[in-house]
Amino acid sequence: MDIKTAEEIKADILGGISDDYAKTEGNITHDIPASVSIVLEGLYGLVGTLYNKIDVDQLTGDELTRFVKQRKGTIRKLKTYAIGEITATGNGTIDAGDLFETETGIQFEATETKVISGSGAVKVRCLSGGTVGVVGANTIKFIPVTIAGITTVTNAQPTYDGFDDETDDSLRTRYYEALQIPPTSGNIYHYLKWAKEVNGVGGAKVFPLWEGDNTVKVVIINADMIPASSEIVEAVQAYIDPEISGKGEGQAPIGAYCTVTSAAALFINIECDVEPVEGYTIEEVTQNISVKIVDYLKSIAFKQNYVSYAKIGSLIFETEGVKDYTALLVNLGNVNIDIDDQEVAVIGTITIS
Repeated sequence: MDIKTAEEIKADILGGISDDYAKTEGNITHDIPASVSIVLEGLYGLVGTLYNKIDVDQLTGDELTRFVKQRKGTIRKLKTYAIGEITATGNGTIDAGDLFETETGIQFEATETKVISGSGAVKVRCLSGGTVGVVGANTIKFIPVTIAGITTVTNAQPTYDGFDDETDDSLRTRYYEALQIPPTSGNIYHYLKWAKEVNGVGGAKVFPLWEGDNTVKVVIINADMIPASSEIVEAVQAYIDPEISGKGEGQAPIGAYCTVTSAAALFINIECDVEPVEGYTIEEVTQNISVKIVDYLKSIAFKQNYVSYAKIGSLIFETEGVKDYTALLVNLGNVNIDIDDQEVAVIGTITIS
């Protein structure tokens, strides 16, 4: 919508007045329209603001959240809390709620009570929501409040499944999907909708009749566009068809047996000779290339059935710190890499020399 300025409005008004009247400043024929145009400029601005409020592409944040919920029942997915497991050593009891933390102060709480005799594993969950809770292996090493008998803790594996609030773009996409490919009566789009409603799910595919009549398979990836954890798979399964019972105890209709699985990882391994720009190390260039490739693989996850060899090459050439490259191999070849229906491409090894 075009928003007119006071000068433009005044010109329009004066244009509608006969030239028999003096329209120069200081004349009433000029000054009254000039005053009115100032007021109308404010009204134009208000109308423009209201106009944008009904355009979903112009909305962000809470306004977008409210708009899509009221019109289509699409609810923004909220941040999740990363989970993992620590190994505790000593002789004592760790109670649910006991705290552990990283050197940077990111805290985790035990989600179960465990008696430790020598050593034992304890499940933990981050107290802070979002990606901040996804920490590397061997980083949860501190016990801020002494636990009798427990001497050391560490996490042998990184924590996982900590995701930020759903982005505006993702929420808007799900809203448009609900409008343009409406789910109804347990059709394919209904299963897609149900899967994507679960926190931590970034994409889904539906395979009807995959094991005979009344069977459905839903394959998912997480919000980072990589294979989903067993916890997310279980959450989607419980939401759609608990225990694959077909009893209609979840979202799926009675008689529909739905099996939820994660996509399998198709690792993309890259080898390349790179001439770095002066001032850049091979390590810095490798990290920059990795970021580029990861973003590309995310963008094609569940949307494209191959990894483009040419695209990988162009991304390397465009990477900060790369002057030129040669001898590019993707999975030991120089052709596109096919992605099966139930696979998702993820970064493997990047060898730069």
